Amino acid sequence: MAVYTREHPLEIPPPSEKDWLKEDEEDFFLLDPDRKRDALPQPFRMIHKLVMLVFENAMEIIERKEMLREAQKLKVQPTKCFPSDEFQVTGRANCLAVSGSYIFVGLSVGLAAFRVSDCKEICAWDAVKTEICAIHASHLGNDCHVLLAVDEMGLVWLFCFDKESFLLIKVLNEMEDMSKRSACVEVVLSPGGDYAGVLLQDSTKAWLEIYRLPKDSWLKETEEHPGAAAGLAWGERRSSWTSVESSVSAKRAEAKLPPPVLLLKVKPPRPVTGSSFKSPLDALKKVDDGNMLGLGYNHLIKDSQWEQHEAIFHRTYQEYLEAEGERESKEEIPRHASFHFLLPGQILQVGPEMKVQPDVPAGISVHWDGSHNLCLYLLNHPLKEKVDSDPKPDVVWPCAAPIACSTVSSCCRYLALACEDAAITIWDEHLGYPLCVTAILEERHIRSIHFLQSSAAARDEAPHPGTDPACPTVQLLVLCTDSSLYLVKALQAGNSSLTLLADRPEDPNLAVSAVVPVLAFPSAALVFSWDGTVSLMNTDTSQVVYCFSTPPSHAVASPWQPVFVVDSVDGCLLLRGDEQQAADALAQSRASHSTIFIFDFNSYPLKEAFPKEPDLPLKPLQNLSWTERCNIFLHDRQQSLLGLREQLPEYWSRLQAQAAAMDEERQKGKGQKKL
Repeated sequence: MAVYTREHPLEIPPPSEKDWLKEDEEDFFLLDPDRKRDALPQPFRMIHKLVMLVFENAMEIIERKEMLREAQKLKVQPTKCFPSDEFQVTGRANCLAVSGSYIFVGLSVGLAAFRVSDCKEICAWDAVKTEICAIHASHLGNDCHVLLAVDEMGLVWLFCFDKESFLLIKVLNEMEDMSKRSACVEVVLSPGGDYAGVLLQDSTKAWLEIYRLPKDSWLKETEEHPGAAAGLAWGERRSSWTSVESSVSAKRAEAKLPPPVLLLKVKPPRPVTGSSFKSPLDALKKVDDGNMLGLGYNHLIKDSQWEQHEAIFHRTYQEYLEAEGERESKEEIPRHASFHFLLPGQILQVGPEMKVQPDVPAGISVHWDGSHNLCLYLLNHPLKEKVDSDPKPDVVWPCAAPIACSTVSSCCRYLALACEDAAITIWDEHLGYPLCVTAILEERHIRSIHFLQSSAAARDEAPHPGTDPACPTVQLLVLCTDSSLYLVKALQAGNSSLTLLADRPEDPNLAVSAVVPVLAFPSAALVFSWDGTVSLMNTDTSQVVYCFSTPPSHAVASPWQPVFVVDSVDGCLLLRGDEQQAADALAQSRASHSTIFIFDFNSYPLKEAFPKEPDLPLKPLQNLSWTERCNIFLHDRQQSLLGLREQLPEYWSRLQAQAAAMDEERQKGKGQKKL
C-alpha cells in the first residue's frame, strides 16, 4: 500500500482566501492523492498532446470546409448547361482540333476526322499504330486543310487533308539514326497555314525551326490529282511500317506535293562572356558587319572585370549567401522557348525590297526561358541554299526582368509580355508603342496571359478627320500560379486598370487547370478547375454565369489537364468525358472508346449574359481634350507617312544621281584649274 506524505504540515487557513499559499494550492486540496498514480509517464503525455493537436487541426479544417460549403450555398448558383450533342471515337482521345467544317481527333492509335454538322466519322489514319499527343490544324481553302500532329515519340507528322482524306507529306524531324533523333516539344501553326514553327530537343541542346508551307502548290496539286489523297489515306490503314514507306513514297510521287521549306533555325542565346575586342574601334567594326548590340555580345568588358565584379559581390553579401546556402550555379543553356507569328506592323518593319501581305505573317517573336530579351525575326528574307544555323535577330527588346510568358491577340494587333517580377506590358503592333505598363503588387508569379474579346476592340476602322478615333479597350486575363485571376484593361489614351477577379481558392480542388477566352462573346472566359468544373466567367462582373456539366454518367477526363477545344467560328466547346466507373487511370488507359461532348453556345441564352457594348458616337473635334486632339493629329500624321516607305527608293536614287552630278562638276572644276 502506497503511503503519501505531504510536503508542508497541515495548517489552519486564515480567514481570507488572499493569504493562501499559491504555490501549494494544487498539492494542498485541489488534487486527489490517488491521481498521481493515474498520470501518464512523459513519453505518453507527449503522444497524447500530439494526438489531441491532430484532432484539433482536423476539426478546424472540417469547420472551415463547412463554412465554405455554407457560403457557397448562399451564393447565386450559375446555370448548368448540359451537352447539346455528343459522339464517340474509337480509342482514347488525347487532343482535339477544329478547322472549317471538320473535327480532328488525335487518338491512342492514329487520327480521325469527323464532320461538325452530323459528328460522323469520315476518315481515319492508323498506318503506323502511333499515339497522337498533340494536333494543330488550319484551313487553306477549297476544302483543304493542313495538319501538324505530334506522336508519343516526339515525331512531327505533316498532313494535308483534302477530299475527306489524309495525305502524309513529310515527317519533319525523322532521322535514320535513332541516336541523332530529336523530339518535338511544341508546335505552332500560323493563322492561314503559311508558316509552321517546331521547337526541338535532343539530349544536349534545343533549337527552333521555322518552315514555310507551300500551300498554293498544295492547292494546285490536289485539284489536279483529286484521287491521290484518297488512295494514300485508305491504302495506309492497317499496314506495317515497311509497307507504309513504300506506299507513302509511291503516292507522294503521284501527288507531287512539295515538302515545306526550312527558313530559320534559331538557337538559344549564348551566355555573355568576356570581350575579345582590343579597342572600341574593333567593336564598332563588328557592328558595321551587321551584328546587333541588343543581345549584349559586342561589349568591352574583359573576363578579369567579370571576375572582379563577382568577387566584390561575394565579399559584400557573404553573410546573405551563406545563410541561403550558396550553390555554385553555372549558366545553363535554356531548353524551352515561346514564340508567336506576327503580322506586318510598325514594331517589325520590313524593307522596301520585301513584299508583304497584310494577312500573312511577316515575322516571329521568340523568348527563351530565363532570358530578358524578346527577339524578333523577319520571315521574308531571300531563300538561301544553306540555312543559317545561328541567325541574328532583326529586332531585340530588352526587358528589366526575365520574360515569363507572352501572347498575341486573335487579330494579331496586340502583343503582351509578362515578366517574372509580375510586370505586364501591352504593345500595339500597328502603331508601335505600348498601351500600358502595369504590375501585380502582391508577391505572385504569372502563369499565363490571354487576350479577351471586346466589342469595341473588334472594330479596327480608320477614323474620319476631325472626329474621335475608335479607342478600343484591350482586356488581358492574367492567371497566376496560385490560381488567382486578374484583369488588365488598357485604353489607347494611356489609362489602364488592374482588377482582381478571383483570389487564391481555399479548397485545393478548386485550383485552376486552364483558362481559355471565348471570342464569340465579349469579356467571356472559360475556367477549368481540378474538380472537373467548367465555368463561364463574365470578367466585367467577376461572376460565373454558366457552368458546363457532363451527364451524371460521365466526368471530365483528366481535369488537371482537360482535353478540349473551343471553336470560335461556330461558337461551341468540345470536351472529352469518361464514364464514372472508368475514372481510374488503369481503366481509362484500357478504355476502347472516348466520348466527346459538344456544347453549342447558340443553344444557351449566353447573349443575355454578355451584352455587346454600344458603339460610341463620334465627337466633334472642338469638344475633345488636348490629349485626344494630339492623338488624332499623330494618327493622321502616321497615316500620311505610310506611303513614304514606297517612296524611299526613289529618294535614294535622286540623291545618288545628285551626288554623281556634283562629283562630275567637281572633277570638271579641277580640270579647268590645271589648264
